[in-house]
Amino acid sequence: MNESPQIVAGNWKMNLTLSQGREFLRRFKEFMGQSRPPRQLLLAPNFTLLAGLAEACGELGIGLVAQNCAPQESGAYTGETSVAMIRDAGAGWVIVGHSERRHLFNEDDELLRLKLQAAAAGGLRPIFCVGETLEQRQSGKAAAVVLGQLETGLEGFAGAGLMIAYEPVWAIGTGQTAVPEDARQMHLEIRRFLARRFAGGGLIPILYGGSAKPQNAAALLAQPEVDGLLVGGASLDPESFWRIARA
Repeated sequence: MNESPQIVAGNWKMNLTLSQGREFLRRFKEFMGQSRPPRQLLLAPNFTLLAGLAEACGELGIGLVAQNCAPQESGAYTGETSVAMIRDAGAGWVIVGHSERRHLFNEDDELLRLKLQAAAAGGLRPIFCVGETLEQRQSGKAAAVVLGQLETGLEGFAGAGLMIAYEPVWAIGTGQTAVPEDARQMHLEIRRFLARRFAGGGLIPILYGGSAKPQNAAALLAQPEVDGLLVGGASLDPESFWRIARA
């Protein structure tokens, strides 16, 4: 288990405007005034909110995360956002390979490998997401799928600044959650892989991301191989996010 403070990261996905994001942080500051969570906090708003929320997040000690990045440095790629642009907006982290990017936008392991390398080269810390579908889990292939995603995605990656987020795809936005023991077992498989791949790889943080909410956060965070949570819908409400961070 990583002995560093646990991490709670909120992924807002395509939700909240800039004014709504500022109101979220205003309210969250009130909860922080009651008791500061003993965990590192990260937030991943939409690209349009990054620069506008950077100062407020910095004042609260919340790290700012981009939800995606382009593998290219610059050029004629309409609609894409480069690592340099993300850093300039105030973010220090980037999510790569979220299950929705893989399954809704058909991003494959090779493209994600290029994004990871671009993030590292440009000075962003990547949160690399891996996970299996329900069909893959039921057929006994869950570990093979996850380790295969790691093998391809991390090819040529040095490991500096890396975080992994395990997302059982069948638990994303469905309300279903892997039982804590399932999360622990997959995290252990991932940790063994990272320990084999990188010097000090056993210390790379591994987050659980799959319908985490205040009701199950404590049980998930208590698992010895779970270094934190990547929270989706429950991170859109400041009280809910604060309760998870305090779990």
